[in-house]
Amino acid sequence: MSNATSHTGMTAPLRELGRAGLFLLTAFSRMRFGPRQLAEILRQVYFAGVRSLVIIVICGFFVGLVLTLQTYDTLTRFGAADAVSTVLALSLFRELGPVLAALLFAGRAGTSITAEIGLMRATEQLDALDLMAIDPMERIVQPRLLAGLIALPALVLIFNLTAIVGGIFFAVFLMGSDPISFWANMQSSVELMRDFGGGMFKSVCFGFVAAWLAVWFGWSARPTSEGVALATTQTVIATAIAVLVLDFILSAFML
Repeated sequence: MSNATSHTGMTAPLRELGRAGLFLLTAFSRMRFGPRQLAEILRQVYFAGVRSLVIIVICGFFVGLVLTLQTYDTLTRFGAADAVSTVLALSLFRELGPVLAALLFAGRAGTSITAEIGLMRATEQLDALDLMAIDPMERIVQPRLLAGLIALPALVLIFNLTAIVGGIFFAVFLMGSDPISFWANMQSSVELMRDFGGGMFKSVCFGFVAAWLAVWFGWSARPTSEGVALATTQTVIATAIAVLVLDFILSAFML
């Protein structure tokens, strides 16, 4: 009995992943584009992206401060304080920017998407769309998937920018570093395609995965208040795990 229970517990995530994959294929197969669809995509970009700017800017600035503080303290012991800007830029562009922005996106926009679709399921709004011959996949799912694909890369750019501003603020204005050397070292060490481009490619992948999981857990949520609450929790947990695993895989191939 215990072996059967253990086997079921191990295969449940795989079955859930399979159902989510079939859901994604169905969404792609029904994808349509038109003026109304474009307007809805832009509305969702505003909802998922613009409304996440406050937390992205604040967290980005303080991540830059903390990262520069720790890096400056460590490198100063080895007489390499001039390399602070190099470590800051490479850490942000390659790893921290895409990963942290994706986690913040999941916590702010992802949970909102899940709760919104879950409430639509609970109040039978999705069934009502079917009765009116309106495809819920086309009207509800697709705009949110594409919005995540567009919004997160833009948020990563803003996160990186504000983090660099935070790093400059600490290194130049608080520690008295030379701003010209700080900026020159950063420019000379960052490769456009390998470092910056690789991070932006990660952000596109993370945005797609975060939007996909948010929409899926909302779509499959039980039509109760407890079911919607559980779905929002599952969105954050699943997205965090998926982003970190995918980040390792992408980093291994890029390096």
